[in-house]
Amino acid sequence: MGASHSWIILTMGDRPAEVSAAVASIRAQSVPADEIIVVGNGVELDPIDGATVVSLPENVGICDGRNEGAARATGDILCFLDDDARCLGDSVTADTLEAFAARPELAVVSMRIVDEATGETQRRHVPRLRAGDPLRAGDVTTFLGGACAIRRADYEAVGGYPGPFFYSMEETDLAWAVLDRGRSIHYLPSATVHHPATMPARHGAAFVRTSRNRVWLVRRRLPLVLRPLYLGVWTVLMVARAPSNAARRDALRGLWDGVRQPAPQPVGRIGWGTVVRMARLGRPPVI
Repeated sequence: MGASHSWIILTMGDRPAEVSAAVASIRAQSVPADEIIVVGNGVELDPIDGATVVSLPENVGICDGRNEGAARATGDILCFLDDDARCLGDSVTADTLEAFAARPELAVVSMRIVDEATGETQRRHVPRLRAGDPLRAGDVTTFLGGACAIRRADYEAVGGYPGPFFYSMEETDLAWAVLDRGRSIHYLPSATVHHPATMPARHGAAFVRTSRNRVWLVRRRLPLVLRPLYLGVWTVLMVARAPSNAARRDALRGLWDGVRQPAPQPVGRIGWGTVVRMARLGRPPVI
């Protein structure tokens, strides 16, 4: 018998039509779901046939929202899907479980996200620096939290997502932690998920939280000597890419918040062997 699996859908708003479509896409898979869990993050959800519904009284953020779903799941493989995403085709689950079965050291599968209207994948949705070919599979150093699968043993070993992050950079934090355990992350484009083409800035306080969490990520995970290099590179990129002066001010405020506020515990800095391994995978932890 193969590994059991749980699908976890996190909804951050009142979007019943989108949630229904996400659930339907999971039910349409060639491998039936062992369980489906829908978490309402500060949303009172109606019952959903064939799914476990969890309504949290307040919005605890993406990190703890997913942690809540994982805590209630029983599967060996935790498959995460955003509420406005859905599986394309009927082989997403099968391809994902096959990848885990073939590689015992595999901790995370990152699925391919496409805009169904165009069939295109945004560059930021390909978890590698050389993102020109979104159909190229391979091991990577991070993943996309809204369309991924994580082996439960690895999720629990690193403590899940860091709740105080609320959202942004939480996937990178978890990714670096599992890589430091000698585990692997694989980008699997055959496991394709539809998600509307959006930008992170649609979330309130996006620039503040992303910058703050980058500093927290560095303080939690990076050796001391690499911290100024990582933050220096990203500060330059942030200033260059910010769409407005207001966004730049928010980002700089977030950097200051990350410096003056305590980094979430526990801290587990990656070793130099992990740094070298990440560099060989094409993305050293400074860019």
